Amino acid sequence: MHMSTQSVQKAMEQSFIAYIENSIKNNWNREALTDYNGATLQYKDVARKIEKLHIIFRESGIRKGDKIAICGRNSSHWGVTFLATLTYGAVIVPILHEFKADNIHHIVNHSEAKLLFVGDMAWENLNEAAMPLLEGILMMADFTLLISRSESLTHAREYLNKMFGEKYPKNFRKEHVKYCEDSPEELAVINYTSGTTSYPKGVMLPYRSLWSNMKFAFGALPLQAGDKVVSILPMAHAYGLAFEFLYEFITGCQVFFLTRIPSPKIIFQAFAEVKPRIIIAVPLIIEKIIKKKILPKLETPAMKLLLKVPFVNDKIKSSVREEMIKGFGGNFMAVIVGGAAFSHEVEQFLRMIDFPYTVGYGMTECGPIICYENWNHLKAGSCGKAALGMEVRILSADPENVAGEIVCKGPNVMLGYYKNEKATREVIDQDGWMHTGDLALMDTEGNVTIKGRSKNMLLGPNGQNIYPEDIEYLLNDMPYVSESLIVQQNGKLVGLIYPDFDEAFANGLNTTDIERIMEENRNRLNESLPTYSQISKIKIYPEEFEKTPKKSIKRYLYQEVKG
Repeated sequence: MHMSTQSVQKAMEQSFIAYIENSIKNNWNREALTDYNGATLQYKDVARKIEKLHIIFRESGIRKGDKIAICGRNSSHWGVTFLATLTYGAVIVPILHEFKADNIHHIVNHSEAKLLFVGDMAWENLNEAAMPLLEGILMMADFTLLISRSESLTHAREYLNKMFGEKYPKNFRKEHVKYCEDSPEELAVINYTSGTTSYPKGVMLPYRSLWSNMKFAFGALPLQAGDKVVSILPMAHAYGLAFEFLYEFITGCQVFFLTRIPSPKIIFQAFAEVKPRIIIAVPLIIEKIIKKKILPKLETPAMKLLLKVPFVNDKIKSSVREEMIKGFGGNFMAVIVGGAAFSHEVEQFLRMIDFPYTVGYGMTECGPIICYENWNHLKAGSCGKAALGMEVRILSADPENVAGEIVCKGPNVMLGYYKNEKATREVIDQDGWMHTGDLALMDTEGNVTIKGRSKNMLLGPNGQNIYPEDIEYLLNDMPYVSESLIVQQNGKLVGLIYPDFDEAFANGLNTTDIERIMEENRNRLNESLPTYSQISKIKIYPEEFEKTPKKSIKRYLYQEVKG
């Protein structure tokens, strides 16, 4: 019996997992997930691996709603683990592999995960004794059992192929693919963001948030089965997860995972070979491509002159545009930028050559999309209008001229922070409006232009949240540091320090000694911080920082520090 398109649509609206199930069945023999320069899994291979993981889950007593954590670099097995967890009815806890070990231990414990899947790099730094609630730890690359605290898990892993063979004696076919159904308010993902206090907060994303983000993507990023995409952003980030993996998988695309640190060189190479149909990126990647590939060709005196001549420049602009498009593989509909602020110069350059890019705005708490606009309608400097299904307001009496906090409402918004009602109440008000902590303007057409963070949060190069207070707190505890401020300059973090001169001089130190000690402090502190929040240099201040009557430092006075 054939279902009408409408009833298929309706069935899908009821269940996000139906998207996954239907895509596997409809794209059975297509390529699905590829480790760049490594193996490719077709949709049927993904289905088989999901089935094997389900056997492991079932045999080891994992129940619907139990938590399964995953920590490692992007790879096809990362994708398989994610899909297997959701389609089993368990809750996935993706963890950024850049987090330090004690943060990872804390997240695994706080989420009460029963199983942890790890990449080899992440596993080297972890200590299973610090995660007593886990029943098992599996290596992501081949699903081998690293640690088992349950006989049934050990048994299931050892006899997995035998059990699989007994269950599907005639071989595994698409009619065997039948997954559980989800309901809109049911918890799907707990995504821990880098937190303002010492530990991250667990954002609880329900199934409605996942499928609402997918519905948005169907309209905004029209991909087709068989299209190819390169996954660059960490899948433990909501942005990369939704728009470089989940949407592609349910559309029947082939996703290429770089599996290593995505340096510009590897990214260029992958773009040239894969020729992706859409590119999801953070500003840093775009900026690097322009600086390394394009600008050197424009820096010649003749070129500079020609770009200024109105008649000639159209021809040159189009050749620069061609060069840029080639740099991104030459086959994409648009480049979508999000996750961090875009450099004004770069954006002007892209507009000048009429390059198809657009800037979106979102946050983990909305899984992630809040604002978006198609590239040919995007207002310069803005991040678009409220995305499908979302309402966006600016808390300002005059939102066109006076920045106010962005608040939003709609199906994308999280259920709250896991086991942290106080933090939830601070961001979601009684009427269901999510308070983002970002300041923006909004014009009469609804275009939102972000003006900064209302708190002091900084954004790392790949959109990671950096809370300067956290770093200052650690820095202030170090030898001869009286007070400190972390500011961001040219995308790098600089530590401004007012040393404890009295104590230093009393101990017979001179200014050169103080400078040496501050450099030692910087190196020591960086060892305990993730790469994206490390301090690039220290600047010593000769006097105390200016403070408010409440004795907090007037941060805004120190943002433009030179030296």
